[in-house]
Amino acid sequence: MSYHLYQMPKTEHRQSYQYITLVDPYVVETLKTIIGRSAVIETVRGNLQGIIEDVMPDHIVVRSYDSDTTFYVRIQQIVHVMPT
Repeated sequence: MSYHLYQMPKTEHRQSYQYITLVDPYVVETLKTIIGRSAVIETVRGNLQGIIEDVMPDHIVVRSYDSDTTFYVRIQQIVHVMPT
């Protein structure tokens, strides 16, 4: 499995910090193809159903059907995704 490192740009504050995370480019690119579609996302904590609103290098944004609640799911916590 191939992972890439994603680094956030440094800020202009006094204290600089660097955010590094592992990125699985194949998962990110595949998830981007179903933005705007409904899906069932199985995570290590259970299932989530909704519309995939956005995909970032480290997380996805999912809007639920019933309560119009927005969830932010770390990609590393996703077991599998099934578009519906």
